[in-house]
Amino acid sequence: MKLSVSARAVAAGGMATAMLLTGGAVADAASSAPSRAAAAPDIPVANVKAHLSQLQSIATANGGNRAHGRAGYKASLDYVKAKLDAAGYTTTIQQFTASGRTGYNLIADWPGGDANQVVMAGSHLDSVSSGAGINDNGSGSAAVLEAALAVSRAQYKPTKHLRFAWWGAEELGLVGSRYYVNRLTTGDRSRISAYLNFDMIGSPNPGYFVYDDDPAIEKTFKDYFGGIGVPTEIETEGDGRSDHAPFKSAGVPVGGLFTGASRTMTAAQAAKWGGTAGRAFDRCYHSSCDTTANINDTALNRNSDALAHAVWELSD
Repeated sequence: MKLSVSARAVAAGGMATAMLLTGGAVADAASSAPSRAAAAPDIPVANVKAHLSQLQSIATANGGNRAHGRAGYKASLDYVKAKLDAAGYTTTIQQFTASGRTGYNLIADWPGGDANQVVMAGSHLDSVSSGAGINDNGSGSAAVLEAALAVSRAQYKPTKHLRFAWWGAEELGLVGSRYYVNRLTTGDRSRISAYLNFDMIGSPNPGYFVYDDDPAIEKTFKDYFGGIGVPTEIETEGDGRSDHAPFKSAGVPVGGLFTGASRTMTAAQAAKWGGTAGRAFDRCYHSSCDTTANINDTALNRNSDALAHAVWELSD
């Protein structure tokens, strides 16, 4: 999740020329796929954690971070792109400039589905410069990646078109996602039925927060958590501070999940979720200790499954 509102101005004027680089062979998935499953598959948390281990290794090998304009960010993007290309996605890299450095968004389209009804799921891939950013936001990025790979493994044939995205320079003020949305035509925007955002979904002292935005999307997430007996609350800490904000401003229905950042868990929340009252949801928020040790596996597992549930449910 990006820094407070004051950080937005730093990067707002930094965007420049765009270049689209399309790569990855498109498998003949749409024509050969079996009938669509009735429900989303379970997302193995071990797979999500394996992606986090790779992101940690990338950060370690590149100065300890995966920040915008740094080698660790580009290596992270290359890792995600290679997985998607091998799974049969059409991948597109969108290049921009912010704060004098080159940034990248990665967009992945699954073949098939109604192009006039697009369901998107996204997360920011960059970290702050002070650490590897494994919860913020390796957790969301890894879960979105694994959900996309689950679509491929299932050879899923959704009614609506599926698109996944990994945003650059979120920590500078939502730069990558703004860049993407600002370059959509009015028609392109109207064709996006839903944008789902996942930013910090494995906090070590987790809450279970659902964005209070589009009612249908909100209900989809709440129904899932209700079905597994996990109470939720409305997300307020990061409201407007992540990559759903540009989509919402453009009139796109949005929703998402969050497990908390620097705010302190209350006694009532600890009683409800089993956490530690008086402690931050993530004591390593924007710090060097945001490593693979800073992840709650149960929260990561539940939110990854909720993500997949929403993708399947909303693209039906």
